[in-house]
Amino acid sequence: MARAIWKGAISFGLVHIPVALVSATSSQGVDFDWLDSRSMDPVGYKRVNKVTGKEVTKEHIVKGVAYEKGRYVVLSEEEIRSAHPLSTQTIDIFAFVDSEQIPLQNIDTPYYLAPDKRGGKVYALLRETLSKTNKVALAHVVLHTRQHLAALMPLESAMVLVMLRWPAEVRSLDELELGSEVTKPELAKGELEMAKRLVEDMSADWKPEDYRDSFEDKIMALVEKKAHEGKIEDVESTTGEEERKTADVIDLTELLKRSLGGKAASKPAAKPRKAAAKPAPAKKATKSSRG
Repeated sequence: MARAIWKGAISFGLVHIPVALVSATSSQGVDFDWLDSRSMDPVGYKRVNKVTGKEVTKEHIVKGVAYEKGRYVVLSEEEIRSAHPLSTQTIDIFAFVDSEQIPLQNIDTPYYLAPDKRGGKVYALLRETLSKTNKVALAHVVLHTRQHLAALMPLESAMVLVMLRWPAEVRSLDELELGSEVTKPELAKGELEMAKRLVEDMSADWKPEDYRDSFEDKIMALVEKKAHEGKIEDVESTTGEEERKTADVIDLTELLKRSLGGKAASKPAAKPRKAAAKPAPAKKATKSSRG
């Protein structure tokens, strides 16, 4: 499996499903790094005072938020950290909605979700439930100190967590100021029929292997050519990784009962029978603990 970028649990009711988050996309564009032509050393971004043009060292830089034009409110690192949401390592489901109710313009970044540790059966149960009910789960999740609105969706044998843009981030269609010729068009029947026929003539099956970035192909072919000619420069770089802890698995059946508020609680013990030749052993009553 691809390297997990986050590990935690899906949480709904009292049920926790341990999962690993894996990026569903990969950047395939050409990444041009800046290098010093004299030494082939990496070139970074310089912190410069925009008024004086002089470089500013890290200890003299503070963070400010524009309050009015030309006026800023300065916040300390401690104040900024206190505003960060608490990282709970959980995907907290708070509602289930019909899948077609998620607006396309709110969809942002998709991630694959894979079951972690012994969570396979519970994972499959949630996936099948979403598929059978045609629902998606709305959830909150914190990644890299930032809280996200997300939608948990079934996808074949797996599940996908799609990061959603907050409604306040999505502009209204009213900003397009569409005229009546667009919103209430007067289309001739012949025009619509010809357009539909054109669409039918150009219809095809989705074949992802047929779609490629021609610019990237040309650049990478040029890179390969120059590399074979020995035109390669050595550049040092460093990377870092961060590991996350996983959540524990809790008994599914018991937690589903408790999440339903005892609706599926077990029956009380049977009343003792009258004297008989051989008394049967009494059944042991079960109770749903509250926690």
